[in-house]
Amino acid sequence: MRDGKQQLLITGASGRLAKRAAEIVLATYPPERLVLVSRSPDALAEFAKRGAVVRFGDFAEPGSLHDAFAGSERMLLVSTTDLENRTELHGAAIDAAAAAGVEHVIYTSGLAPAPPNPAVVAPSHHATEQRLAAAGVTWTVLRNSLYADYQVADAERAMKTGALIHNRGAGRVAYVAREDCAAAAAAVLVADENENAVYDITGPEAYRAEDLARLYGELGGTHVEAISLDDAAFVASLVGDATDDDHLKYGAKLVASFGQSIREGFMASCTDTVEQLTGRSARSLRDVLESVRP
Repeated sequence: MRDGKQQLLITGASGRLAKRAAEIVLATYPPERLVLVSRSPDALAEFAKRGAVVRFGDFAEPGSLHDAFAGSERMLLVSTTDLENRTELHGAAIDAAAAAGVEHVIYTSGLAPAPPNPAVVAPSHHATEQRLAAAGVTWTVLRNSLYADYQVADAERAMKTGALIHNRGAGRVAYVAREDCAAAAAAVLVADENENAVYDITGPEAYRAEDLARLYGELGGTHVEAISLDDAAFVASLVGDATDDDHLKYGAKLVASFGQSIREGFMASCTDTVEQLTGRSARSLRDVLESVRP
């Protein structure tokens, strides 16, 4: 851990992952040396009261970023949710960080983002990693697996219907708790190492669809069957009768792209990196689901 003299920075600090990472950093790091940048700085009032430096910064307004990033040496760049514009937004942030004198950038990416990964999120993650590697700063890339937290709705639906409808074939994925992603990011941000390193941040166990169905059934006290569909049929199952709802169709295709990515092996990584970086074991998918079960 650093001696507390360096200034650390977290972008998108009002988001759930970034906010939790900030809380973890503040448990061990001087608050006046932590800068939190957000489009909604008012949402960070509690951090400001604790002594953290809160600044406005918007990737879509590059002129706002130099002052927002000024004086910081290590930056956690939390990926945005704007998939359409994410490559350009991240590029603006990386350029601004380099111009402001930031020495090291940590980026929250996704598993195996290089082509031909079919996941809709992959191209922008890959482009950002490439931009970061060429930026003239040192860097760490944290390739987060799919969130275990997002499986809560999937589990509830499967318990209710008795069926886990999927398009992932025999592929596996080691779902990771958002808490563990935040802890890993915080650990790297305060560490005096990890230069030009890539880490897969995953849960401790990789699940096939049949494994998920079994787990959901155990948690719900019922039988859940895994039913495999091809991509088109899976999208149709999600859209239902709402064929004129473009937003719903886009969301269905996004979900299907993750299933295809899992099926083709791009999400299969299963590591102990969370434990290596944080000193504690990663939470299992079962633990995450049990923590929210009524």
